[in-house]
Amino acid sequence: MNYFDAHIHLEKYTDTEIDQILRDPQLEGVLAVSMDLPSSERTLALKRRFPDKIRIACGFHPEQEAQEVEPLVRFIQAHADEIDAIGEIGLPYYLHQTNTQMGQSFHYLSYTEILRTFLQLAKDLDKPVILHAVYDDAARACDLLEEYGIRRAHFHWIKADPSTLKRMAEHQYYVSFTPDILYKKKTADIAAIYPLSLIMVETDGPWPFEGPFTGMKTTPTMLPEVIQHIAHLRQINPVELEAILLNNVKQFLSE
Repeated sequence: MNYFDAHIHLEKYTDTEIDQILRDPQLEGVLAVSMDLPSSERTLALKRRFPDKIRIACGFHPEQEAQEVEPLVRFIQAHADEIDAIGEIGLPYYLHQTNTQMGQSFHYLSYTEILRTFLQLAKDLDKPVILHAVYDDAARACDLLEEYGIRRAHFHWIKADPSTLKRMAEHQYYVSFTPDILYKKKTADIAAIYPLSLIMVETDGPWPFEGPFTGMKTTPTMLPEVIQHIAHLRQINPVELEAILLNNVKQFLSE
């Protein structure tokens, strides 16, 4: 079974681990996302080493302290011909929740402005976007995507209410599923109904997983089990699903 990891923090692995990951003959490739400027620089360097296996996205991950992003914007503009997408970008749901629970102030508007900056950049460069926007933030992200006229959007590790999922499907936004689909019913329930032409699979590695993956180092080799499980949920031949998933990645990246 061939597969493509649509969202992985490849720069967080060691060079030895990256060599092992990319040597897998069943791995068609990965979409390596970035967290900030240093992360984006390493991710671009990795693509230059493995141009046949790595596609990259550069952006600012929202679950961290807000900071000046202009140097990152300039980096993306300078290397736009080598960068395949803008991401990981989005809204800080978990950081917001944590600060609120601790009674600390939180400047949510600053994160919205950062997201606006990268959506405008994506529009200017005609790049797809990879979003970290879960639960209530998913609907807010949809508002902004519509405002900026962004059509190619990927909500990774999707978590959203039914009305937002319906809205996302109507706008043909992509979603992806991680190995947690094997042990989290809410994830499986979304995979069972979202349009097949708009789904991808990912690891979000090196993020660790539970269930049958407890204690294992996260790598794309987990994805065949994810594909098998989605095929079971959708009552479709795994080989047919494999072809659909690979085509979806190509469509998202507009190859």
